[in-house]
Amino acid sequence: MRPVWQGSLAFGLVSVPVRLYKAVDDHTVHFTQFQQGTQDRIRYRRVNERTGDEVPYQEIVKGYELEDGEYVLIEQQELDEAAPGRSRSLEVERFVDLAEVDPIYFDRTYWLAPAKEDAERPYVLLVKALGQRDKAAVAKFALHGREHLALVRSGKGVLVLNTLHFAADVRDPAKEVPLLPADAKTSGKEIDMAVRLIDAMTERWRPQEYHDTYNERVRDLIDAKKAGGTVTPAAEPEEDTKVVDLFEALSKSLRDRDGRRGRSTKRGTPDLAGLSKAQLQKLAKDRDLKGRSKMTRDDLEAALKAS
Repeated sequence: MRPVWQGSLAFGLVSVPVRLYKAVDDHTVHFTQFQQGTQDRIRYRRVNERTGDEVPYQEIVKGYELEDGEYVLIEQQELDEAAPGRSRSLEVERFVDLAEVDPIYFDRTYWLAPAKEDAERPYVLLVKALGQRDKAAVAKFALHGREHLALVRSGKGVLVLNTLHFAADVRDPAKEVPLLPADAKTSGKEIDMAVRLIDAMTERWRPQEYHDTYNERVRDLIDAKKAGGTVTPAAEPEEDTKVVDLFEALSKSLRDRDGRRGRSTKRGTPDLAGLSKAQLQKLAKDRDLKGRSKMTRDDLEAALKAS
């Protein structure tokens, strides 16, 4: 894997040469556009709206629209001069309690790794110190011609860097979101029941259990069309519950949850109906079910229930 940035992480008088790597892959299914009923690709061209002529990329400049409808034109060279350049410094400005940082500020995730062998000792020192105190380093650095605010924290044996949104970029929900509820009156018993339901539904965070089911269905659709078949449409979402008695709805939810947990514990089997096809395939692999690779999702669920 190639680094996307290389420089030095500096805190106090300590400077650690580091490399920045992408921590997240994009598994979205990407398509190419065609004209319907043909194999003709669709292409986009940059066209002068007045003359209709195609314009070479090197002749295009940027324009910023003013309030009166006029534009200020900016050359790329002028933007390059205003950019933060290619700084190779990731300067720590301060440390903060990690719990104080609202996740709304998190943007992209990267790994920071030592760039040289002699950088391993100060690197590991920072990983352990940040983890022990549950702190994070706040820093700025230049990436792709832009200045970024970053948060550096301790991961599992690695420094994790999250680029952050600036405060000015985060919208105020009171100004932007319609129909925000006022401080509606809720009874003490309703709050207590809601807390009990939340506690009953609380489990350890296991990210591997969650899958992009839409992406999986798109891939199933591609495989089916390639083989000349079809795919069963996804089930329609359930209608919103019309809650008349909030306390009774919470109570029933808690009873249903306790009932499902009891059946699951008794049988030693998870709720298969709520699992994706990929999750069922993994469970089938763990149980060494024969022929699982050719089974549909319903076949997998039936075979697992019978095993």
